[in-house]
Amino acid sequence: MDKTHFRKAFDSPYLSSADLVGPTVLTVARVTLEKDRTKKTQDLFNTAHFVERELRPGETLKPMILNATNSNTLKKLTGSPFIEDWQNLKVTVYVDPNVRFGKEVMEGLRISPKAPTVASITPATVKAWQNAKAAYMRDGNLDAVLARASMTEADQQQLIAECRK
Repeated sequence: MDKTHFRKAFDSPYLSSADLVGPTVLTVARVTLEKDRTKKTQDLFNTAHFVERELRPGETLKPMILNATNSNTLKKLTGSPFIEDWQNLKVTVYVDPNVRFGKEVMEGLRISPKAPTVASITPATVKAWQNAKAAYMRDGNLDAVLARASMTEADQQQLIAECRK
């Protein structure tokens, strides 16, 4: 049985520790400097938006505020201090139970300083190729596949062509 984290009751427009059930590999689509959507402050935040549309089936993936620690991690992973360069990057987001917020220690999201290893799907990886085809036939796109593995553009086109035969 799935359990509900108590923080789910405090609906937030941002990804939070209550949303994750374990380390999660996500693809940063872009990072922008945005006003606080909670309307609690007029502050601007580095905000990561992800390629993946859902965290789990039926649960929309929200953008993530990047605090100084997570911003610094993205700077190190990309080799650039500019948020415009922090795109199309696979990262592992996890819950750290020991994040300092003022004088308090609480759960918070962290981006792992290690880039996740991502499987690559090609026609030579027969079982993965067949599973990717099944996902494409089921979903009509490769979003779920590309959230978990990489494929060259040419292989994506070949797979789609095979599915349309």
